[in-house]
Parts: sequence; structure tokens; C-alpha cells
Amino acid sequence: MTYRPVIDQFHLPVPLDPVCVVFFALAFVAAALLCARRASYGLIFLILAQPFDFSRDLLGTTISLPKVVLLGVLAGLATYGGVLRLVRERPAPLLFLAIGAYLAATVLSLAGAAHHGATLRESFKILEYAVLFGAAYLCYRLDPHEAAIATTIAVVTIAVALSALVQEIIGAPSGLYVGAAIVPRIAGVLEGPNQLAGYLEVAIATLGALAIARRRAIVDVALAIATCADVLTFSRAGLLGLLLACAVLVVVARGDALRALRPAFAGFVAGLLGVGGWIAYAHSPDVLRVSFGAPEYAGGVGNRSELYRAALRMFERHPLIGVGAGNYELSLADYGVAAVRTHANSWYLQSLAEGGIVLFLATIGVVAATLATFGRSLRASSPWVLAAFAAALAMSLHQVIDYLVFYPKVGGPLWLLFGIGAAAIAAQRPSKQ
Repeated sequence: MTYRPVIDQFHLPVPLDPVCVVFFALAFVAAALLCARRASYGLIFLILAQPFDFSRDLLGTTISLPKVVLLGVLAGLATYGGVLRLVRERPAPLLFLAIGAYLAATVLSLAGAAHHGATLRESFKILEYAVLFGAAYLCYRLDPHEAAIATTIAVVTIAVALSALVQEIIGAPSGLYVGAAIVPRIAGVLEGPNQLAGYLEVAIATLGALAIARRRAIVDVALAIATCADVLTFSRAGLLGLLLACAVLVVVARGDALRALRPAFAGFVAGLLGVGGWIAYAHSPDVLRVSFGAPEYAGGVGNRSELYRAALRMFERHPLIGVGAGNYELSLADYGVAAVRTHANSWYLQSLAEGGIVLFLATIGVVAATLATFGRSLRASSPWVLAAFAAALAMSLHQVIDYLVFYPKVGGPLWLLFGIGAAAIAAQRPSKQ
């Protein structure tokens, strides 16, 4: 058998069929019943569903497992009397205001969009994040079943990491071209290696904070496997984000963090051994990707330098409300980047290009609101607050050179974590009589 390090994958629309209708209907009913029984069960189902979308196309949009489960959880939450009063507790209003402003700026960009359907899809995606945040907030506020939620995060992280690591053997969706050798960049069930790095960044920040609060064998295993997989994505920004998230944990928790993160360190070493193996295979240290220069081959998705220039040109021509959310990839040919269809590889430049100064300021508002909310409560006893701050800081800097919240498999888990973190803060505030 000849080893093929890269297996080309072609993503074609898959129409909704009767079998999937039944599957989604059962998922909806299960989510609603589980959440009605215990709110934490609904949150657990949401966490499990995020990386496994099983998406099907219907009328120009997609029906996916995370969306169906979210609707079921909302139905379950509706059975709790007076539940909406909880969203008035701080810090939920500030975070709802931030993502609401971001959604409004995204919708406003419709006025400058050439492709209205793309803008509407992006708007509904942001709305989904807002609802995910709210659902996670309410579920945890009603039923803070920390042990079960922590175990679920560990289990799903292990599943995602193993789905990626097996691609070291069976072939990955993308690779590094080093001379005559091709080195795989694993992605697993995520869309690509950078997206996997973003997902694991959030997961490792969460697992690390949980391990500081209480060591669990399943969390230790998840930390080791996830860190190993993260290294083998060969995502430079992802590695920096991972190190930053761990640094936050160490600065805040100090010696406790160093002890809790030992499994992550072991996974990091294992990942480096894997990198060493690929260096030997390629007969070149270029596998390390030390240079941040543009490679000769960019896999058909352009180089960051040309994508950044195109984003700035879009902003120069449409400085107020941009070219329309979701329109960047569809407009690249008009701005000097032919035969390429991708995003700007920067959340902030994407915001400038697609929504002008309005969406850019809204983006900064989301970053500021999350960092301020969780940063000023870092000394709280809940590990969820520390996890949310570490993930928020790492992701806000990582996305200077990657656009990760574009992908629901990354943005969804991040906003779920923000919802849990906000609920943990609200639970520690003295209630008003």
C-alpha cells in the first residue's frame, strides 16, 4: 500500500433526504425532553453536537445537528417558568449588547452587498451564536452540573482530536509541500487545520482551567491528546494561541496551573516528536514553517499578503458599511485576486472589508466586552471564568491572522463557553431581594 499524506476532499452540497428528516426530528425531540428534565442535559447535548454537524442543504441554507439541537434546547428551556428573568442579571446584558451590535452591523452591511443571500447567511450565523450564548447561559444558570459538563467537554475533545490524529495514517485534507515531500496537516472533523487549532485552543483553555480546579483522569487524557493534535496541525498562529491560553492559566493560578497542565506538556512533547518524524521524512527543517513569508503554493486559497491587500482595497472603496458580510470571497476577482474563493484570513480585516468601519468597531466591541467581563472576575472561584478569559484572549489575538468565528464548529463552542462563564459570574453575585 502506498502512503498518501494528503487526500483531496471535495465538499458537494448534500440535499436533505427523508432519513435525515427523521434523524433531525429525533434529535430535536431528544434535546427538548432532556433539557426539560435537567437544563444541564440540554447544555451537554449542545456541546456534543457542535463539531459533528451532519449538515444537509435545503432552500439555499443548511440544516445541521447543532441547529436542530439548539432549537430543541430552546423548547426545553421554555418549560421553566420565569427563566427569561435570569438574562437580566449581570454580566449577560453587556454580552448580549455586544453581540447584538455585531449582528446589527452585519445586517446593515446588506445595504452595500452585491450578494444579499451571503449577507443573510452571515447574519443568521451571528444570530445563532447569540442564541447559543443565551441557551448556554440559561442552562448553566438553572443547573450548574459541573462534573457532567466537564466530562462531556473532555470526551468530545478526545473524539475530535482522535479524528484528526488518525489522518496521520489515512491521509489529511491538506498538507505542507516541502521540496518533493508532502507533510499532512490534520483537521479531523473540522474544516481545516487552522480551524482545528482554533477549536482545540478553546478546548484546552477550558480543560486546563477545569484541571486546576479539580483533577480528573478523563480531563488529563483529553489535555494530552488535544495538545498533541494541536501541534500536528502545523498552525503557527494556533500554536501561539495555545501558548497564550496556557500562559494565562499559569499567570492566574501559578503553581496549581503548572501541575494541572502536566498532561498538556506531555502531549506537546509527543506532538514535537511527531513533527521530528516528519522532518526526517521530508529531509528538511522547513516543516517547522519558521518563515512567515508567503509559500510558493497556497493550496488554491491565495496567500495572506494578497488577501490582506484585497481586504484593504475593499475597505478603501467602501469605508462605511463595506462590501457586505459574506461578500469578500465572492468579490476577490474584482479586487485583483483571481481564481481564489476564501476569506481574508483575519477577523479584523474581514470586518473592515465586509462591514466597513461600522462592523470593525462592532468586532472590537465584542472583543472588549468579553475580555472585560471575564477579566475583571478572574479571581472568582469558578474555573469557567478563567477558561472563558483565556480562550477569549487567545482567540482575539489568534484571529489577527486567521478568521475562525466564520466557522460554526469554532464559533459555536466559543460562545457556549462565554455563556457558561457569564452564568458562573451571575451565580456568584448576591441576589437582590
